[in-house]
Amino acid sequence: MPSLAFSQSPKSFEEACVGRYARQYRVPPELIGAFIDVESNWNPHAVSNKGAVGVMQLMPATARRFGASQPFDPEQNIAAGTRYVTTLMWEFHGEMRLVAAAYYAGDRWVGRRLLEYRNPDVVAYVEAVRRQYERRKHLTDQLQRR
Repeated sequence: MPSLAFSQSPKSFEEACVGRYARQYRVPPELIGAFIDVESNWNPHAVSNKGAVGVMQLMPATARRFGASQPFDPEQNIAAGTRYVTTLMWEFHGEMRLVAAAYYAGDRWVGRRLLEYRNPDVVAYVEAVRRQYERRKHLTDQLQRR
């Protein structure tokens, strides 16, 4: 686990990682933050009942595929998760609903069905990510106006 400066709380460290990797991979940091809000509420020790781990709730194979050898390490998890989101953004041409659905249900499943998914869990997840993304965008816009 990376060492934290004494003045930096764990969440602020993770938020700094989100900003850094979002800039590096050219995705909106508010989107990455929205995924984390919905997936783990910023808990680096989170484990889902399906085995997804860390702040971005990566499945072990996805974590390995995108370079997180230690998926509970917040920085590795955020870096790998952001790379995964970037891949989904390319695959689904930036269509946020499809990106969120694919992040939740898997890109193969969403790729075959596009927006015709009917699973209420997927629909609820996409809506939760959209709400968090809009909330974060609004906060960012407010801060930039000051």
